[in-house]
Amino acid sequence: MLFVFTRSLLRINEGEHNKVIGLSRRVLRDLWSSLLLYLSIMSTLMARSVIDRTADKLELFAKIKDLAKSKNAVILTHIYQRLEVQRVADYVGDSLMLSKQAQETDADIIVFCGVHFMAETAKLLSPNKKVLLPDIQSGCPMADMINVDDLRAFKAEHPGAPVVCYVNSSAAVKAESDICCTSTNAVEIVKSLDSQEVIFVPDKGLGAWVQYKLPEKKIHIYDGFCPTHWQITAAEVDKQRIINPEAIIIAHPECDPEVWRRADFVGSTSEIYKFVEQSAGRKFVILSEQGLVARIQADFREKDISTVFPLPLCPNMKYHSLENLYNALDQEFTEIIIPEPLLAPAKATIDKMIEISNKKKIWTGPQVA
Repeated sequence: MLFVFTRSLLRINEGEHNKVIGLSRRVLRDLWSSLLLYLSIMSTLMARSVIDRTADKLELFAKIKDLAKSKNAVILTHIYQRLEVQRVADYVGDSLMLSKQAQETDADIIVFCGVHFMAETAKLLSPNKKVLLPDIQSGCPMADMINVDDLRAFKAEHPGAPVVCYVNSSAAVKAESDICCTSTNAVEIVKSLDSQEVIFVPDKGLGAWVQYKLPEKKIHIYDGFCPTHWQITAAEVDKQRIINPEAIIIAHPECDPEVWRRADFVGSTSEIYKFVEQSAGRKFVILSEQGLVARIQADFREKDISTVFPLPLCPNMKYHSLENLYNALDQEFTEIIIPEPLLAPAKATIDKMIEISNKKKIWTGPQVA
């Protein structure tokens, strides 16, 4: 993908740019602007995917439900998905909640409507179950920003430091790490480690948030990021302060630190949902993926919920539709396979995370019909 193609350019310093390929700082800035323009165009073209089309597809909706029942399948759906895909799910939630459901389900088949690393996580937690990803192309640019060689090189720079791996990563990278985390429990996980120094991969936005919350530790942060959250700029937040002075501004920690530092509340997907649900406030600007915003708008119609433009929309999360969900379940041709040597070490990182997180109540997700 374009993001992966340019990641090496974005991660090396200016001197190396000039020495290796003769790129100036201005060229890099123009390259970054082009990436943001690409995101803007994609967000505009795909804005239609946040509209709830369940009512237009009731027959297909019913067929999916019947087929899932006949095959003893459970449908797990991330809250960034299209609203109609959320409506057909058995469980809707964030990465931590869905990991827990994958671990506990009695179903024979798990249909995971999310991105590839999420389906891999479900497979790791339920290795004897068939896990299907409706559109196998639904990857994660952030997860693609680090591979095993990258992680090993980063570990060599900080010998002895344990590796906390954000769940937004491949099974291979998890297998090379010590413990996994989500945005909900990242601070809790890092705090639980005895080591004064910790390696955090691959998200630099979330890593910076953990460092901010735990100043007593030294966090070595890998230079990966979420393109969707990083398209939101500090200037846009400042503009929202002017045009929506009464609004409560909420940011996801995957955003640029200059963005979440300007917010009134910073939280994970589940924390954002619960904050709006429980807040006495009436107007909110949510700086996170549009699928979450759309779900909150649908569930709390009495509140004024908005986000920024261009829409912070993850194209990969919108690959799944009712049509390819039905086809995947019907034909079972999009199965997630993880190489045997990776299963035990990768699963161990998630098991450790869940063991620590189980000490607190895990979000059960929005209400599912």
